[in-house]
Amino acid sequence: MTILDGKKVSNDIKDEIAEHVKSMVSKGEKVPHLAAILVGSDGASMTYVNAKVKACQRIGFNSTLIDLPEYTSEEELLEKIHDLNTNDDIDGFIVQLPLPEQIDEQKVLMAVNPDKDVDGFHPTNVGKMALDLPTFLPATPYGILELLERYQVETSGKNVVVMGRSHIVGRPMSILMSQKRKAGDATVTVVHSRSKNLTEITKHADIIVAAIGISEFLTGDMVKEDVVIIDVGITRVPDATKKSGYRLAGDVHFESVSQKASYITPVPGGVGPMTIAMLLKNTLLARERHQQ
Repeated sequence: MTILDGKKVSNDIKDEIAEHVKSMVSKGEKVPHLAAILVGSDGASMTYVNAKVKACQRIGFNSTLIDLPEYTSEEELLEKIHDLNTNDDIDGFIVQLPLPEQIDEQKVLMAVNPDKDVDGFHPTNVGKMALDLPTFLPATPYGILELLERYQVETSGKNVVVMGRSHIVGRPMSILMSQKRKAGDATVTVVHSRSKNLTEITKHADIIVAAIGISEFLTGDMVKEDVVIIDVGITRVPDATKKSGYRLAGDVHFESVSQKASYITPVPGGVGPMTIAMLLKNTLLARERHQQ
C-alpha cells in the first residue's frame, strides 16, 4: 500500500513555482499577486486563508488579505469584489466560503471576473472545464488529478466512483475524470445521499473519490482489494486521548480501508495541501495570461 503524500507533492509544486517566480524577477517581470477575501471568523476558513498567505510568501508571490467582519452586507462585499476585478495589480483572487447567511453565495461567485477566478467556480470557467477548454480548474479536483498523475496511478478505462455531487468537488471531479487526459479517460459513477445499493457500487470501483462529508463513512467492507482511495473529507472527531480533545478524520475509515487499498491519501496531509498548491498554479496562469 502506497500513501499518496499530498504534503510532499504540494511542496514539490511550490518549489517549481518558486523557481519560475525567480526567473520572472530576473527578467524584470511582475510577480503574481493573489488576493483573498475572508468574511467573519470561521475557524477553518481562517486557518485555510492563512495557509494560502504563507504559501504565497514562501514562493515569492505578492498577497493581499481583505478581512471583513461577520456583519458585512452583501452590497459591501460586492463593492470589494468590484475593486479587485478592476485592480490591474491583482492577478487572481478568491472569496473564502462559506459566507455569512445575509450574503447570497451564488451572487458573489457570479460577481467575480472569470479571468481572475483562480478558484474556478464562476459559471464561465465551469462551462469551459466541461467543454475541455483552457481555463482555471477548481483547485481541489485539479490537485487530485495532479496527485494521481505524479504517482503514475493508471486511470484510463478504470471504474471511478465519486462520492458526493458538490459544485466544488464531486461534480467537477466526475467531469474531469471522464475526459481524455492523463489522469482521466475513466468510466465514472457519481453516488450521493439518495443512491441505492451503495456498497454494491463502491465494491466494483477501481478508484474512489470520497467527498460525501460524513466522517469515516467509507469502510473496509465497502471496497475491493487494490482499490485507489482519495479522501477529500476532513472533520473534527472527539478523541479523549488527544490534548486538543479531538482528532482529524476523513470520509474514509482509514484503518479498515487501508488494509485493502493499493494507494490511499491520508487525512490530514493528502488532498488539503494539494488544493493550496493548485490555487497557486492557477494564480501563476492568471499572471501569464494578463501578461499576454
